[in-house]
Amino acid sequence: MIADMQDSLVDMSGFQDFRDAMSDYAPRVETLVAELRREPGRGDSIADLFRTFHNIKGDAGLCRLHFVVPLIHAAENLLVRVRSRELSFTPSLADVLLFTVDRLEMAMDALAAGQALDSLNLPVLGDNLAAVAALPPREVEAGCDRILGLGTGGRDKEAGVDALFADDGKRAVAPADDLAFFHDLALQMETHSPIFSGRSVRNLKLARSLNEMGGMPVPADQLEAAVYMHDIGMMMVPGGLWLGGGRLRTQDLPAVQSHVAWAAGLLERMPGWREAALIVRQHHEKPDGSGYPAGLVGEAICPGARILALVDAFEAVLTKQGARGQVRSLLRAVAEVNACEYQFDRAWVEVFNRAIRAMHDALPGAAVAKIQCR
Repeated sequence: MIADMQDSLVDMSGFQDFRDAMSDYAPRVETLVAELRREPGRGDSIADLFRTFHNIKGDAGLCRLHFVVPLIHAAENLLVRVRSRELSFTPSLADVLLFTVDRLEMAMDALAAGQALDSLNLPVLGDNLAAVAALPPREVEAGCDRILGLGTGGRDKEAGVDALFADDGKRAVAPADDLAFFHDLALQMETHSPIFSGRSVRNLKLARSLNEMGGMPVPADQLEAAVYMHDIGMMMVPGGLWLGGGRLRTQDLPAVQSHVAWAAGLLERMPGWREAALIVRQHHEKPDGSGYPAGLVGEAICPGARILALVDAFEAVLTKQGARGQVRSLLRAVAEVNACEYQFDRAWVEVFNRAIRAMHDALPGAAVAKIQCR
């Protein structure tokens, strides 16, 4: 199956056309799904959503991305049954459609980067979608939940991002003045876009949880400083390159990637923050050596950078959803992190899953989503 996917890129022009089209289709799907969450019986939105999936399938065929066709065809079959009123448009069905589009976008990005698609489990997803599309109505909800478990290992009920990442008031204890300065810079970063609101709290809470569950390999104050400072260098990069939310041109990558040097350089010039600087400098390195700025491999990447890489990627998924005007989905963000095996230390992904699950379990009230290790 994977070989077939790679062969489909013979027509690189067609592939790029389809990838560009997906940048329009994906937000449209999210908008229509959001409308149907509010009004599940809205016929015009159901019809429009079906047309959008049909167009994705048609474009994939024209662009010779044949592996996409059965995946989207199965989603279409579900929507045919919704349009005929045989099925209701439930939250689980909505999540399955979004999950499918997420996986398709990730596949396009991976193929563009020459990466394998094994971790996305696309054949399994396609088979499960086809099976659910053929189920009796009373069994479709459970089938949708099984599909959603492909990315996270299990799911009961989604918990809200804001509840999970509420500020617990904890701060590292020293040196207080420097940390207060770093925190103020992070808050200034948040003012550049409404979708950044609360990111410092979310990032710090998750990073602290990963560090604690991973055996505290990083001093708490150094990790906190790195969390606050890791993206500060973006403010030295033209805003159009990092605030627009679109794909970057190849010629723009060096400017954006320079943000780690700006932030790490500031920390290196302040006494006592050498480890925080190293974390910031390395947090875009990847275990396979495809990261930047130094192309480090495996154990050459410090533990704090491995933690921050996960935190930063998780936040990026939530930010992408917010940029599209959608409610940020914890389920989809966790699934996306789990699918990016090449990008993170696998052992730390397992810690990430345990940390999310523990944070869920600590929430008061009724049952929340059970995020299990894949």
